[in-house]
Amino acid sequence: MKASVFLYPWDVVGDPDAAARIADLGVRQVTLAAAYHSTRALTPRHPRHRIVTASHAAVLYPVDEHRWSGRTLRPYAAGAWASGDAYGRAAEALAAVGLDVHSWVVLAHNSRLGAEHPETSVVNAYGDRYPWAPCIARPEVRAYLVALAAEAAVRPGARGTELESCGWYGLAHLHAHDKIAGVELDELSQYLMSLCFCGSCRAGYAEVGLDADELRARVRGALDAAWRGSAPVAGRELLEATVGYRAGVARGLQEEVVAAVRAAAAPGFQVLLHADPRVYRCGANVGVDPAGVFGVADGVVVPCVGGAVDLLCSFAPHASGGVLAANFTVVAGMGGRPGALSDDAARAAGAGATELRLYHAGLASEGDLGAVRRSGALD
Repeated sequence: MKASVFLYPWDVVGDPDAAARIADLGVRQVTLAAAYHSTRALTPRHPRHRIVTASHAAVLYPVDEHRWSGRTLRPYAAGAWASGDAYGRAAEALAAVGLDVHSWVVLAHNSRLGAEHPETSVVNAYGDRYPWAPCIARPEVRAYLVALAAEAAVRPGARGTELESCGWYGLAHLHAHDKIAGVELDELSQYLMSLCFCGSCRAGYAEVGLDADELRARVRGALDAAWRGSAPVAGRELLEATVGYRAGVARGLQEEVVAAVRAAAAPGFQVLLHADPRVYRCGANVGVDPAGVFGVADGVVVPCVGGAVDLLCSFAPHASGGVLAANFTVVAGMGGRPGALSDDAARAAGAGATELRLYHAGLASEGDLGAVRRSGALD
C-alpha cells in the first residue's frame, strides 16, 4: 500500500542525511509542511538542534507579495526556525532521492491571527474569543483561507496537497500551559462550547430560522449541567438544530478552497482533506459528510487513533476510486504503535483504506523508525 510520512522542513534543512534516511524507510512520498501553526518540536537526529520552537503560525516559504498586496489578513513569515524558502530547500532534497513531495497546509488554526485581529475569531456562547480558531463564516476569513490555500498548496515540485483544518476549529486546542481540564466535557459539551456567536454566525443562524440570542441562552443553559459534572441538558437537540448551518459553511469553504487550489495547479494535482466522518467535529480533522466529500476533493486522510480503523468504514462505501488514507501515529511517545504497523495497515486495508499516512517521521525516535522499516507494511 502506498505510504507517505509527514515532515517539517526543519527536519531536513541542515541535515544532509535526512532525505536518504526517509527514503530508506520504504515510503514513496513525503507530506511536507508548507503552512503550519505554532509548535514546539523535537528533532532527535538533526546535527544542529534537538528542539525547534515555531512561535507563531507561518508559511514556510516566501509569499507572493503581489497576491497579498493591500490585504489586511495575510500570512506571517516564519522566523529563524524556517527562514527563507525552507519548504523549497527541503522539497528539493527529498525529490533528489526519488521521493514524491506533497504539501501539507494548515488553514483555520492560527493564534497570531486571532491575537492581532480578534474580530476574526470564534466567539463562544459566553462571549469568550478563541484566538486560535478563525471563524470560517466570516467573509474576510474565508477570502484569506482560500488565497492561502492556493499559494501554500501549489509549491514548485509538489504533486499534490493535504489540507488540514479546512473547516471549523473550536474549544479543543493543544494550548500552552493548558488549564481547562478541571471539568471533564463530553463530546456534546465540547460541541456546544465550539459554537460561534460572532456577527457572521448570528446572521447565519437567522437564515436557518434560529434566533441567535435565544440559541445562545439555550446553549448556556444546557452547559450549566456540564459545569456541575453532568451531561448537557438538551445537548443533542441543540446539535441537531445547528449542525446543518455549520456543515453548510464548512462545505462551502472546502469547495472554494479546493477549486482555488485546482485553478492554481497543473492537471492531475491531488487534493486531499484531513477529515472525520462525524460532521459536527472541529479541529485538525474537520467533520465532513462521508457521502459528499469525494465530490469535493480527491480523497481524505482519516485519523486512526490507537490503531482504530472504525472511522475508515464510514468513508469506504463512498470512496469509489478516491483516496482513503489511514493516518497512523508511529511515534511511541505520542501514543503511536510503530511495532504494530503491519497489523494496523492490514486492518486499514480491510476497512477500505487505499493508502497510509505515518505521523511523524521527523518526531519519531530511531527505535520507532526501525520498527517502521521492519514492519513490511510499506512499498
